[in-house]
Amino acid sequence: MKRKILLGLLLSICFLPNVQSQNENPEDDADLFNFWVGKWEATWDEGNGKLGKGFNSISRDLNGRILRENFEIVEGQSKGFKGTSISVHQPQFKRWKQAWADSQGGYFDFIAEYDKSNEHKIFKTKIHEKDGKKYIYRMVFKEIQTNTFIWDWEFSSDGGTTWKLQWRINYKRVGSS
Repeated sequence: MKRKILLGLLLSICFLPNVQSQNENPEDDADLFNFWVGKWEATWDEGNGKLGKGFNSISRDLNGRILRENFEIVEGQSKGFKGTSISVHQPQFKRWKQAWADSQGGYFDFIAEYDKSNEHKIFKTKIHEKDGKKYIYRMVFKEIQTNTFIWDWEFSSDGGTTWKLQWRINYKRVGSS
C-alpha cells in the first residue's frame, strides 16, 4: 500500500501540467532561457592578443521540455574541450535546473536565478564549504540581445558576497546579420 501511495505522489509531482501563470517568480518562467536556443559562435580573450573560439548549440528536446547544450572549443589553449548540459524547467518546483558535464570530468548541478535589477539570467551552484570558506560557482547571461549576449563564469569563496570573474565569453548567433 505504501508503494502505491509513494508512486502516486511521485507521478503527480513529476507530471504536473505545465501551466502558464502570471509569474511573480521569474525563475519559474518557462521561457526564461528561450533567448539561448540556437547555434552560437563563442569567442574570448586568452591574453597576449590571442582569441579562443568555440561553438555552442542549444536545442529544445523531449517535446520542448528541456534545453540540450553542446559546447566545443575549436581554437585556443583548450582546443578539443567539449561539454554538454541539460536544462529543465520544473513548474512543480517553480524553478529551472541544469546539469553540466564535460570532457575533463567536470560536473556541476545548477539552479536558476533571475536578477531583475539588471536582467541577468543566472545558473548557480549550492554553497560548498571547505577549509572555512563557502564556495559557489555561477554562470551569468547578460547584455542579452537577439543575436548576441555575454556569458560570465564566476566564483565566490565567501558565500556569494563577492564574485571573481574566471571566464568571459562573447556569444554571436551563427547566421545572424
